[in-house]
Amino acid sequence: WADIEVNTEDRVEVFRGDTAQITCMFTSSEGIGAMVIQWFYVTWLGEKQRLYYQDSTTKFPERGTPFTDRISLNDTGVPGEVVLTIDNVQLTDELEFICLVKSLTEAAGEGRTKLKVFETPDLPTIQGVQTGISVNDEDLSRIGSCLVTNGYPKPNITWYRNSTPLRNIDNEVKVMPSSTSESTGLYTVSSKLNMKVVKANKDDQFYCEITYFVPGGTRMTETSRINITVLYPSTEVNIWVDSPKGKIKEGDTIQLHCQGNGNSELEVITISHEQTGISLEDKTLELHNVTRLHSGQYRCGIVDLGTLDNNEEIHGNTSVFVNYLDPPVVMPKDTILVTQGEELKATCNALSSLQTDTTWFKNGKMVTKGHSLMLKDATFDTAGKYVCVVTVPEIEGMEASEVLHVKVQGPPKIMEQEHTDLEESVSNTVDLSCNVRGFPAPSVIWTTSDGKIIETATKEETEEGVHSVVSIEVTSDITAFCNATNEYGTDAVTFAIKAREGRGVIIAVIIICILLLAILGSTLYFLYKKGKICGRSGKQDLTKEKSSKDNIVVEMKSDNTEEAVLLEVNGEKRPPSDQAQTSRCLQASTTARLAQSYVMEKLSCLSVNIMMDGRDSNYSKLQLLLPRLLHPRKPLL
Repeated sequence: WADIEVNTEDRVEVFRGDTAQITCMFTSSEGIGAMVIQWFYVTWLGEKQRLYYQDSTTKFPERGTPFTDRISLNDTGVPGEVVLTIDNVQLTDELEFICLVKSLTEAAGEGRTKLKVFETPDLPTIQGVQTGISVNDEDLSRIGSCLVTNGYPKPNITWYRNSTPLRNIDNEVKVMPSSTSESTGLYTVSSKLNMKVVKANKDDQFYCEITYFVPGGTRMTETSRINITVLYPSTEVNIWVDSPKGKIKEGDTIQLHCQGNGNSELEVITISHEQTGISLEDKTLELHNVTRLHSGQYRCGIVDLGTLDNNEEIHGNTSVFVNYLDPPVVMPKDTILVTQGEELKATCNALSSLQTDTTWFKNGKMVTKGHSLMLKDATFDTAGKYVCVVTVPEIEGMEASEVLHVKVQGPPKIMEQEHTDLEESVSNTVDLSCNVRGFPAPSVIWTTSDGKIIETATKEETEEGVHSVVSIEVTSDITAFCNATNEYGTDAVTFAIKAREGRGVIIAVIIICILLLAILGSTLYFLYKKGKICGRSGKQDLTKEKSSKDNIVVEMKSDNTEEAVLLEVNGEKRPPSDQAQTSRCLQASTTARLAQSYVMEKLSCLSVNIMMDGRDSNYSKLQLLLPRLLHPRKPLL
């Protein structure tokens, strides 16, 4: 018998969870209806296990296999070709599958296919060491570790430094890979890198490349980059002035900074200055309020204690210069005396490490530029305080100053007074002042027109001469004299003070008027009560009842006047003569009472106001009120 020719793929590759299709192609002289097709898989123990059967009358999957519910067999439509389909492929399905075909007249033929399953791993991670690595370490130092999980088949890890892959080199590089198969069948792969670190590695970047398999090929991914901290001793030292920038002047704060080109945790840095004996174990030295003595060489020394076999110090130097400006020297010193009309000469010089400018000022205004001060034809206006200011243009804020007091000798000159004619109330005090220029300082004496010396005067010497003040109590018109004298002459000024009546006299007049008006009011009221001013016996005559109802009288008052109108009960008016007399009596009575209370109230208020503030408005009111009080025909209300 001839064998049936069967062809299958050598391998089929799929991702875990996908569907795998294994094709079986066979050639026979008989039709497919006479064929028996069986599928087998080879177990991990090497045994063949049938998983599917098909003949001309029936087809079915084998019961009790891992594939029973996940497989099917189908024709492709091409004669002599069938496909075994496996759904939801798992890692355990990675087996060898056999397609066995036989007929009644031909010998059986078979084809074998290996199913390969793949799983893409998770993204890889990398972790570098957190501590510094010393170049002095004798053993290889740990650089970092990489990890990739959940891959199948097992991924590969390759270490890179910059762009160069790292391989094991004795005493230089050691890569230590490891892998673990998880319960899921997936792999976890890790790799550790150890190296002999040198200074050149301080800027290197390390990372891992992961290569993993996929159906039909391989893929690659990379981790992030890491750096390591390399600890190495310094071979050079640099020291510099960190602040201020530019030129330094006395009084500044200097900050010196020292740094080596190494990176060691065991370095000891010392900054010192031989001239002043300054020494500080630190990388920064700060000096406050420096002087020229702080100029010179500053030395920075570094010792690496990690190099036990060689603790030699390396050092660096820098030069510092502190610019100075001495206080100006003014000649003549402090004070100069010059006679009126003469010439004033003075000089101002200051020693400095840099070029200087000199300017003279008086009262904040510039007088001249340059070292020399020359003023011709001196007057009292020349006297005063002159300030010599020396500045260094190259350094902002660097300046010094000195003062020269100029005294101009000459007779006293009293400054012009704004007010020499004054007017003041009696019993008040007036302050008089006298500003006198001259040197030597004039003697100031205050006198009155009768030659009496005023002893209460005060005197204060000023830059130009004397300022004197005297307080005088005004009792009457006064003439006062300010007399100034020194060895060169005299001067005087006259103050005329005119006295005006004070409030006391006015208040006395007001009180007298109040008393007189009070008496007048009382007298009028008394006469009215006695009937002396109305021709009747008073109010009794007006209100006395008569036997006849026609004679009953009723008194009525309006809101706007105190005039009474007397009417009979029957509505008829009384005779005009009686009405007029009665009205005058009532008006006199009312006026007397009102005048007494009104005048007392008004004059009392005005008196108090005058005593309190003495304002002109109160005097004006009094002047308007008095004529009304004293004139009998002017209304009071």
